[in-house]
Amino acid sequence: MIDGVKIKKLRVIPDERGFLMEMLRSDDEIFEKFGQVYVTAGYPGVVKGWHYHRKQTDYFTVVKGMAKVVLYDGREGSPTHGEINEFFMGDMNQILLKIPPLVMHGFKALGTEPAYVINCPTEVYNYEQPDEYRLPYDTIEIPYDWGIKMG
Repeated sequence: MIDGVKIKKLRVIPDERGFLMEMLRSDDEIFEKFGQVYVTAGYPGVVKGWHYHRKQTDYFTVVKGMAKVVLYDGREGSPTHGEINEFFMGDMNQILLKIPPLVMHGFKALGTEPAYVINCPTEVYNYEQPDEYRLPYDTIEIPYDWGIKMG
């Protein structure tokens, strides 16, 4: 696992009315601080990545659909420099994924439906000076192929 990345297995509490699923609590071991909450969707076959933040920690949960979330540790001096992690998240695997600053990340919806990701980052979005740094999804700087792995 990439240094600083953490996973929290989420508990779904169903009853006859529906279900409840807590994603992130201020008393969770992995919680740092609250910045904002937003939802983003990825359409099937589209890669949303690569990007990273210098200050912000992200907390991803896929609340509808399935997504492949991929992380790359490009941090110089990190004990896991060069490591890649894949997480299959969503309807079939309800987890919260903590992504530390400077770790490249992106996601791709799996299947035929969009994947809806809720993020609860530690910082508010700064429209004048965004903490958002990007590389193309197919950059040669990251040794990763977003294609389906058959076998």
